Amino acid sequence: MAQFWKPGTEKPRLVDDEEGGVLFFSASASSSSSSRFGYASIEKQRQRLPVYKYRTAILYLVENHATTIIVGETGSGKTTQIPQYLKEAGWAEGGRVIACTQPRRLAVQAVSARVAEEMGVTLGEEVGYTIRFEDLTNSGTTMIKFLTDGVLLREMMDDPLLTKYSVVMVDEAHERSISTDILLGLLKKIQRRRPDLRLIISSATIEAKSMSAFFQTSKRRRALEGEELGPRMDPAILSVEGRGFHVQIHFVEEPVQDYVQAAVSTVLLIHDQEPMGDILVFLTGQDDIDAAIHLLNEEAQTNRKHSSGLILLPLYSGLPRAEQELVFSPTPRGKRKVVISTNIAETSLTLEGIVYLVDSGFSKQKFYNPISDIENLVVAPISKASARQRAGRAGRVRPGKCYRLYTEEYFSKEMSAEGIPEMQRSNLVSCVIQLKALGIDNILGFDWPASPSPEAMIRALEILYSLGILDDDAKLTSPAGFQVAEIPLEPMISKMILSSNELGCSEEILTIAAVLSVQSIWVYGRGVHRELDEAKLRFAAAEGDHVTFLNVYKGFLQSGKSSQWCHKNHVNYHAMDLRDREMPFG
Repeated sequence: MAQFWKPGTEKPRLVDDEEGGVLFFSASASSSSSSRFGYASIEKQRQRLPVYKYRTAILYLVENHATTIIVGETGSGKTTQIPQYLKEAGWAEGGRVIACTQPRRLAVQAVSARVAEEMGVTLGEEVGYTIRFEDLTNSGTTMIKFLTDGVLLREMMDDPLLTKYSVVMVDEAHERSISTDILLGLLKKIQRRRPDLRLIISSATIEAKSMSAFFQTSKRRRALEGEELGPRMDPAILSVEGRGFHVQIHFVEEPVQDYVQAAVSTVLLIHDQEPMGDILVFLTGQDDIDAAIHLLNEEAQTNRKHSSGLILLPLYSGLPRAEQELVFSPTPRGKRKVVISTNIAETSLTLEGIVYLVDSGFSKQKFYNPISDIENLVVAPISKASARQRAGRAGRVRPGKCYRLYTEEYFSKEMSAEGIPEMQRSNLVSCVIQLKALGIDNILGFDWPASPSPEAMIRALEILYSLGILDDDAKLTSPAGFQVAEIPLEPMISKMILSSNELGCSEEILTIAAVLSVQSIWVYGRGVHRELDEAKLRFAAAEGDHVTFLNVYKGFLQSGKSSQWCHKNHVNYHAMDLRDREMPFG
């Protein structure tokens, strides 16, 4: 079992606050707790959030600066409250809309539901959300709209200046996905044409100085006599306190050989020695999570006294939505909830009741080799920024503890300060076609927050040219190039769909394309690996996985779209049911 020690003396935010060097606004009052509020009214709950005492400062900065960068610690309430503050201040009057982007679909749905509840309105009316293939908004009444970065990019194809939005809030910007970086670059261009557009960049860990430098402009307008100058173009920076309770940071004394086993041992150590309180464990992916749950279940069978009272809950994007939502349910009295998650729980999602945090120090990240044209999903070390974000998950209910499965020396001397932006380690084919569709012809000259690899960019242009999507001048071909750009899928899949019409197999190809667009059609339950393998064999085709997927969907149709059939065959019913909704252009 891993042995832990707490370095140094106890103090709030131990080894967890290194953003110095930036001029921040600060409030004199101490941060209030952001824990559960019992039966307090919604309004009382909102006022107890740490961000509440910054309300006036936020509205002042948004009014007077084109861009406001908000560095808000986890649990500060920035994601749910700032859009409401803007609406209350009149930024949604006259048919205007406040947009708030999130990097993940689950976050969009969870946050929009919470804001609608706080405002006492029906989700889909005054507050709505849009994710790929799902639009729960009302064009006549929606004032606050949550959406993914990618969806807002697609809206730009029809409305390049985003004219219906008064404020765009890019939340969790530290994630630095490809869509986020493209969005930031385009929003910077839009502001030159629309000085009335306000931009808020929000994150718990982002390096504020570098982001401020990106949005800094050297051009300054001189006001004519009697003319209002408008908002200042230099970005404002606001720091918002978040955590209401101190979080102790613990490190291992020696590097661990097996982080899954070490995580399981640490959970059992916490359960055996610490007061009641829920545990959040960060592992890299579904396989690790299933393995950890299997080990904990084995321990429960062999040593019930040691592990009794544990409620084990996985959390990853491939889970059915109903199982994902279990992590938000209250913990029964006398029990301890253990949420074992990928980095999906790092951002936006607030899991009440978490007191203990176990950080493996790893996550799965995509890395692309432009020479071989192969993109791999590999287990890689996280950054200090992610480590702080993870630690911030604890300490919302009472003083918490974070157990890091790596040494303090590694954290302080070897761990990188920030992660590598996705733009610099990914296949850029979809990125290039998005920019081309938006009229950005000079891709290499585009103003990126982080410059992409020239080799990856050239490779993307070559692939699109070989598919007939770009012509000799690197412009979208007509009609194929523009048609591919309009389909919200990978360009190769989109091209496959368009070609299927000529070959008379559109129905089959649409099904295959729909399956390829979801995380997984299989349900990976606990301890059902043999049954799952047998289910896959029932549908297997010698021609390969794509025909196997087609066989699964045909079986689903023959069953009358039965959820019982899906359960029996370990098939994700939600993924199957999405097929008809995801391919409206078939």
